[in-house]
Amino acid sequence: MPIKWILHWQPNPGTTVNSQILSEVSQCAESINGVKDGRWKSTLSFYKAMGREQTIGNEFPRDFVGISLAEQPSKYFLVIRGQRLVVEAETSIQAIMEKLQSYKTRVALNFEGNQYQLGDFQLRVGKVVPMHSESLRGIVMEMEYLPISSWEKSHQMMGDFFDLWQEALSKRSLSGHFVHNEPNFREYGLTDQYSFQHTAVQYASITAQMIATSQGANQQR
Repeated sequence: MPIKWILHWQPNPGTTVNSQILSEVSQCAESINGVKDGRWKSTLSFYKAMGREQTIGNEFPRDFVGISLAEQPSKYFLVIRGQRLVVEAETSIQAIMEKLQSYKTRVALNFEGNQYQLGDFQLRVGKVVPMHSESLRGIVMEMEYLPISSWEKSHQMMGDFFDLWQEALSKRSLSGHFVHNEPNFREYGLTDQYSFQHTAVQYASITAQMIATSQGANQQR
């Protein structure tokens, strides 16, 4: 499957994300000849164990992330960051967890927006909002290169395209920039050939980074 980078918007110190930045980013995609090609939506939920820590034991994770991807609506991905595990399951796993009442959802987030075609590249620009709310918590971008499925072989091409994108975006003088922090996929037992599990790990990673950035900004106020 095609390689994908997932990036998040990092505001400059003392600033926050807002809908104007999201609008400017979307306009930038169109200004570099991106053709709008529909909408997309993925969801991410933080789960926490219901029992006390003493009763959970070491064999069960105390928390993990569940992810539903736009391209794989019948699948649900579980990322256990503490133990570096990623698991692909059927969507029915959510109903099973709810019935067992062993874990509860602490936070649920929607990632949604427009997608654009630019030759061999596909861009998805979207907002991050809590489920059942329109309160903007962040901005994400999926950058996909369709011809290559090798993570290593795609690096040069993806890096060059990201540089062009950053250059185009810099002309708009926005208070922040997109950040690409690459997870160590080998720690999760993932190979060089890209998969939906790679996407799930990236989503879990950038969400943790966005939360850390937001908490850091709140502490500075």
